[in-house]
Amino acid sequence: MAKVFTIPVPPAIGRRRREGVPDPRYVDGQKLLVEAMKYLAQTDPVGNRGAIELLSEHVRTRFRMTDSPLR
Repeated sequence: MAKVFTIPVPPAIGRRRREGVPDPRYVDGQKLLVEAMKYLAQTDPVGNRGAIELLSEHVRTRFRMTDSPLR
């Protein structure tokens, strides 16, 4: 049988997590896209359907639930 060797790795003390300072541009960008979709839906929902879908797809793919404004 083979033996399993483990090599201990010391934690990187110099690596610190980023401080909790949110980037307001991140949240403002999301709000702006949502407001644009609301405006397009109110003015002409049928005619602006393509634009609303494009913005919606951008929000879904660009801003994921795992994204953080701290990055």
